[in-house]
Amino acid sequence: MTIGIRGMGLIGGSFEKAFARAGHRVVNLKEASAADIRSCGLVIVCLPPLMVAPWIEAHAAEFADDAIVTDAAGVKGVVCAALADLARKVPWTYVGGHPMAGKERSGYENATADLFKGASMIFTPYAGADPAVLERLKALFAEAGFGRFVVTDPKHHDEMIAYTSQLAHVVSSAYVRDELSAQHLGFSAGSYQDMTRVATVNPEIWTDLFLSNRGALEAVLTRLIDRLSGYRDALHAADAEKLRALLAEGRAAKERVH
Repeated sequence: MTIGIRGMGLIGGSFEKAFARAGHRVVNLKEASAADIRSCGLVIVCLPPLMVAPWIEAHAAEFADDAIVTDAAGVKGVVCAALADLARKVPWTYVGGHPMAGKERSGYENATADLFKGASMIFTPYAGADPAVLERLKALFAEAGFGRFVVTDPKHHDEMIAYTSQLAHVVSSAYVRDELSAQHLGFSAGSYQDMTRVATVNPEIWTDLFLSNRGALEAVLTRLIDRLSGYRDALHAADAEKLRALLAEGRAAKERVH
């Protein structure tokens, strides 16, 4: 199959390498002709969320009738809503996508064919989507290394990503900005590395991601602040019983979800 990729950063570049290794012809669609685009059975748009729909709309007439068009944006609500009307009218099929893989460093120079090995791929199809299309997508992305597939709706996707990914980046960014961080050498081990690992984000990309999902992210961030306040208040009051209870609740929560 010919697979077209628009956006050759870390994710797009890794798709290029992974699919090429699997034996597919891969086309960079940055400056591709209409004929190049029409030759693609699968098109993956790896642009920032607010750029995905405009690019797909601009090339809607160039996709093959039986093509599947997907994307790799980290939020799905704004993308899927923007394309909903178009998706109902065209012969080709759009399915929202989000690969759950990445690195601390972005850019094509950090792309690898193994980035998606064992990773989860999320699809957010519109209601009534052809199950056969989803099975085709799963089979293709399995060739790129993905080991798990999740099919959900855009709202639930964005709620979960706000919690599992975006909140972690906010916490890491805030944590490493403490005045003691500059003195961590000799005092830090695994816990510090774990907490600061995702602080080296691209500010432009992640600002767009946060604002594109601000409702869901604000909700989980508010809940976290409320829980942190409980620990602070217990410390301020020297309330050992309350602190033990909070830590026990955290341990039990972790054991429930492994």
